[in-house]
Amino acid sequence: MKQIIVYHIYFILAIAGFSSYAQTIPFKGYKIEGEDLVFVFDKREYQKATSDGRGRTFDFEDLDIENVVVAGEFNNWSKKKWKMRRIDENRFELRKKLSDFTDAFSWEFKFVINNSYWAEPSWNDENITRAKKNGFRLETYNLKMYTAYPDGNGNVTFTLNGYKNAKKVILSGSFNKWDEHSFKMNKTNDCWELKLRIKPGEYEYKFIVDGKWIIDPDNPRKVDNEFFGHNSVIDIRASKEFILNGYLEARKVILSGSFNHWSEDQYRMTKTKTGWRYTTTLSGGKHHYKFIVDGNWIVDPDNPVKEYDFQGNINSVCMIK
Repeated sequence: MKQIIVYHIYFILAIAGFSSYAQTIPFKGYKIEGEDLVFVFDKREYQKATSDGRGRTFDFEDLDIENVVVAGEFNNWSKKKWKMRRIDENRFELRKKLSDFTDAFSWEFKFVINNSYWAEPSWNDENITRAKKNGFRLETYNLKMYTAYPDGNGNVTFTLNGYKNAKKVILSGSFNKWDEHSFKMNKTNDCWELKLRIKPGEYEYKFIVDGKWIIDPDNPRKVDNEFFGHNSVIDIRASKEFILNGYLEARKVILSGSFNHWSEDQYRMTKTKTGWRYTTTLSGGKHHYKFIVDGNWIVDPDNPVKEYDFQGNINSVCMIK
């Protein structure tokens, strides 16, 4: 595969509470609408295209565009699979579900014209990265896509107090492959802040203040890094409601699982007209659980997903992602 221009997208896969949001900071090549990831190609935003076979560069105005394809790491850089739909004379779109993607933190992609020419992004695009081949950096660029992105209605706010005289502060972490440019923080009267839409999980991060990397001074959680320093750590959790239908004659129902060390009294469920419920917040990943009904342990009868644990027990499974 020749010089590839890639777009890194910021998207989120979340299990609860994230069904109605929109990307508020635009990046070339895509937009996020609700639970959909929409690839967007507008030929007026491009000037050059590179031939995959010979590496020759063409002016966009010399190309008669018959079709446009999205090619990236997520589809093995196929030049044919993800064909876009023509919207008008200049624009093409392809709509995908966020759930179509895996949990990788970032993806690279680009647009292919007539199954032969790679569209080249301009230098002033916010979300570009140097393309690589066999570990070597090429003299061309790809657009970037991450599994987290800035959103005014995001589910987590990063704040750095003080530093009133700083000119620029960047948020960088494992959620954006430690990018040093894209996540610019906003200056307020007494701090710097940035809201992200990000899936549940545990992440490491730092602030870059006028080029200097610092940990979060207000967050006591930190871990060692490979540079003999530390990174701050944040655990993004999501709300999860557990429901047990029926068992209305029961006197007490307990929710017990790997998330509360299989406690037999900590999460006492509330009785409703149709059964029992309990709401808590969980970290991203897989969790095992059961209900204890008047002392009797049962799996969730309405959840078909079950697994054995290391002790030979069968537990219900809850996925937070």
